[in-house]
Amino acid sequence: MLRSFLMLAAFFGFTGVALGAFAAHGLKGRLTPEYLAIFHTGVTYQLVHALALIGVAVLSVHLPGRLVNWAGGLFALGILLFSGSLYLLTLSGISKLGIITPLGGTAFLAGWLCLGVAAWRMN
Repeated sequence: MLRSFLMLAAFFGFTGVALGAFAAHGLKGRLTPEYLAIFHTGVTYQLVHALALIGVAVLSVHLPGRLVNWAGGLFALGILLFSGSLYLLTLSGISKLGIITPLGGTAFLAGWLCLGVAAWRMN
């Protein structure tokens, strides 16, 4: 799982930086300040969880098990649902996409819970 999680971290880190730059330079005059802030929230959560995926990758070697793997999968799912829905909402203006965002937040929370339980069970 080390390679898979590192590749996901690299992908989400790269695209997070690219999307942040795109928002700062390409969307600044096209989105309202409110939508720009929403887009920025998506970028922030994406980058934070890209870093978390690096931690999960390292843990998958030193603390192998389902909980660590679940954490990584849930972080990736959270990025797609949470950040992805915020990007789509701001770029399309379809506010109903906001319904998806809490599902991504729940995936983030579940991923952190999995890490916590894995730590609790350590020898």
